[in-house]
Amino acid sequence: MSDTTAAVEAATVPAVAEPPSGVVRPRRSGWLRGRTVARSWPALLSWLLLAGLVLVALVGPLLVQGDPLRQTSSALLGPGSAGHPLGTDDLGRDELARLVHGARPLLLVSFAATALAAGVGTLIGLVAGYAGGFVEQVLMRLVDLALAFPSILLVILLVAAAGPGTVSLVLGIGISLAPGLARLARALTAREAARDYVVACRLGGTGAPRILVREVLPNIAGPLLAQVVMTLSIAAGFAAGLSYLGLGIQPPQPDWGYMVQAGQEFLFSAPRLVVLPATLTLLFVVACNFVGDDLRDALDPRGAV
Repeated sequence: MSDTTAAVEAATVPAVAEPPSGVVRPRRSGWLRGRTVARSWPALLSWLLLAGLVLVALVGPLLVQGDPLRQTSSALLGPGSAGHPLGTDDLGRDELARLVHGARPLLLVSFAATALAAGVGTLIGLVAGYAGGFVEQVLMRLVDLALAFPSILLVILLVAAAGPGTVSLVLGIGISLAPGLARLARALTAREAARDYVVACRLGGTGAPRILVREVLPNIAGPLLAQVVMTLSIAAGFAAGLSYLGLGIQPPQPDWGYMVQAGQEFLFSAPRLVVLPATLTLLFVVACNFVGDDLRDALDPRGAV
């Protein structure tokens, strides 16, 4: 075959298109891949404790036969009394039933308020971190203004303005905790927005909402999830504290925070009325903190394998 014929045949063979060297394909989040949780006994104990308390709140009222609102003729019965394993309170109500039924309101308010804070804070952080410029300045100055108030004071003002109750408690706690999550979400989003896979999506004509939901959010979900779980402990502390002050769950519905306030009059004669609900609240808060720390260590990109 002559050189001329070979050149003609080579020219007629279609060349395989190579992707531009400067374009990086969008990466997919692998923040849960290869990670393990509960790698130490405090973390494992915290996971079990948190799961146990949630299970008590969900199915406990179905298993405990006592009525938390029913009063008996004898008040302040001691533990081990007939039909009352943990005794009764000053109005003759079964203490075990009140503890079990009191878990659901506290955990419901805590989870709902944390979900609200996570949703609002993540949305603000995503928009501010991705848009930058004037939009970021306006949103983050509003966040800084909210953070200038002590969280507990802001919660009390919001709940007091809306009136005591479950809905106002969720709204007040959720709004007060959203700015902290917004700052974290903005920092993580701004970091991811400068990466090559986001630039590639922009060059490909992908819209901002799709980039944020499909690309950025999955890649910042790990650190955000860890912080959200730790925020859950703050929400629980706020909910119990406001119930103690009379601004939260209203009687006669049992609630751990209100039970502490109602039992403090009998702190020396019947300390279990204060110690038991306070201990359960403390265990829930501590478990959330340890679980959040464990998630942060497991989802830390620097610890990825």
